[in-house]
Amino acid sequence: MNYLKIGKAPEIENKRDRRIYRALEILPGFLSVGTILFLLILSYVNPVVAAFVIIAFNVYYLLLVIFLAIYLLVGFKDLKQNKKINWKEKCLNLKTSDERAGVENVETLPLCRRGFSWSDIIQLVILPTYNEDLKIIQTAIQSLIDDAYPLDKLIVVLAVEERAGADAIKRAEAIKTEFGSRFRNFIYVVHPDGLLGELKGKGANQAYAGKVVKEKIIDAEGLDYNKILVSVFDIDTVLVPGYFYRLTHAFLTVPNPYRASYQPVPLYHNNIWQAPFFARVASSSNSFWQIMQQIRPEKLSTYSSHSMTFKALADIGFWSPNMVSEDSRIFFNCLLFYNGDYRVEPLHYPILMDTTMDINLKHTVRTLYKQQRRWAWGCENVPYVIFNTAKRWKTIDRKNMMRHILVQVYGFHSWATTALILCGVGWMPMILGGDRFNSSVLAGNLPTITTVLMDFAMIGLIQSAVISALLLPPRPKNVSFWKNVLLIVEWLFVPASIIIFGAIPCFDAQVRLMLGKYMGFFVTPKSR
Repeated sequence: MNYLKIGKAPEIENKRDRRIYRALEILPGFLSVGTILFLLILSYVNPVVAAFVIIAFNVYYLLLVIFLAIYLLVGFKDLKQNKKINWKEKCLNLKTSDERAGVENVETLPLCRRGFSWSDIIQLVILPTYNEDLKIIQTAIQSLIDDAYPLDKLIVVLAVEERAGADAIKRAEAIKTEFGSRFRNFIYVVHPDGLLGELKGKGANQAYAGKVVKEKIIDAEGLDYNKILVSVFDIDTVLVPGYFYRLTHAFLTVPNPYRASYQPVPLYHNNIWQAPFFARVASSSNSFWQIMQQIRPEKLSTYSSHSMTFKALADIGFWSPNMVSEDSRIFFNCLLFYNGDYRVEPLHYPILMDTTMDINLKHTVRTLYKQQRRWAWGCENVPYVIFNTAKRWKTIDRKNMMRHILVQVYGFHSWATTALILCGVGWMPMILGGDRFNSSVLAGNLPTITTVLMDFAMIGLIQSAVISALLLPPRPKNVSFWKNVLLIVEWLFVPASIIIFGAIPCFDAQVRLMLGKYMGFFVTPKSR
C-alpha cells in the first residue's frame, strides 16, 4: 500500500498498521485533553504544586511572547524591505553561468549557476473554485495580469466543481471569454462529483485539474517539468505586483531548488475595512504567525496559497484527493517522498486574501469558527508524519523528521491548551483548592504574580496592534478616520479571540480526530 496517500486510519487495509495509525490519531487530542485534566485534578489534589506549575507556565509564556515579538519585528522588516525591491529588475540583472562541469552534486547548485535564466521559467497557476461570485474570480485573475510577469509564460487553470452546478460552468465560460486569450494557455477543468476515494474539497479538485493540465498541455506540448513553477492560489488571492518575479528569483538562486516549496505571507486585506472586528483580529493574528514563521524556515510547512516545482508535484503524484488540510499535507508528502530532504523557502513577500466575512454578524461568527476548526484539522498530519517516518526509518533523515514531528505535536498542543491555561485553568488552584490552599501565602500572591506576568506579556499585544496599523491598506474614502483608531483598539479583544476562535476550535478538531469523527472540507464563503 502507498502509505504516502493515507487520509485516515480506515483507509489502511493491513489490520496492524490500521490500529497503529488509529492510535496515532488519538495522540493529539489525548495530549491536549490530558494536559487540561491533569491541571484540574492537580489543582484539587495538590493546589500548591499546581500553583507552582502554573506560575512556571506563565513565566514560560512571557519569555515566549518576548521571543516571538523579536521575530515579528524582524519578519515585518523583511516583508517591508522585499516589497520595495524591484524583483523584475533583479531577475533581468541576474547573472547566469554554467558551472556544472566538475561539480560532484549538481543538484545543490542554484539554477542560475546551471545556465537557467528567468525567461526559461513558466508559471502554472491553479485556481480552485466552488461557488464564489464572478467578481471574486475576476479580481484574482486580473491580479495575475497586473503582476506584470510576461503573460506568454503563464498557464492558468480554473478548477471548477461539477457539484457547484450549471452556474459554476457559466462563470467559467464567462472568465474564459474575458481572459482566455491573455495568457499562454487558459483552460477551465470541471472536476466530476463523486469520484471513488475522494473527499469533497479543494484538494481533490486541484489534484484533478493538475493531472488534466499535465496531460493536455504540459505533456502534449513537451514542456520541461524542470522549468515549471506551480502556484495553487485560493480563489480570493490577489497578488501584490512582482510576486512571480520574486518567486522566480528565489527559485533560481536558492540551492537545491527542486527540493523546496515557496511560501509567501498572506495578508487578509481584501475586505479588511468591511469585515467584523473579531474576524479582523483573528486574520491579523494568523498573518503575524506566518510572518514570524518565515524567520524560522526549519519550522515552516506550506500554508494556503503557495508555490512549488512541477517536478516535485509530478514525482509525488499530485495532491492527495482524500485530505482536508491539503495545503500542508503536500509539503509532508514531499518531505517523506524525498526521505526528509525537502523544505519550505520563505519568500518574505505578501499576497492579499479575504478576511472571513459572511452575510451578517451571526453567520460570520459561525463561519469563522468553522474555518478555524478546519485549519486546526491539520492535526491529522501528526499521525501521518509519525507513521510514515517509522515506515522509512532506515532510509530517512531521522534528525530532520524528528524536528518536524516535535514542531507539529508542540504546535497543535499549544494551540489547543495555552489560552485555556492562561485564562481559565490557571485560576483553578484557588477555586478547587479549598480552604487549605486559600488560607496560604501562595494563594494570596498567585493572582498578583499572574497579573504582573500577563501585564508584561501585553507588550506583545501592543506591538501587534502597531504593526497591524502599519500594514493596513489605504482607507477607502467612504470609511471614517475613526475606523483606523478602532482597528487598533480591537486588539484588546485578542484574549477572547484566541479562546473562542483559537483554542476551542482546535480542541474541537483534536477531540473529533481522537474519537474518529472525521471532518469534511468546509468551504469558507467569500464576501466583499
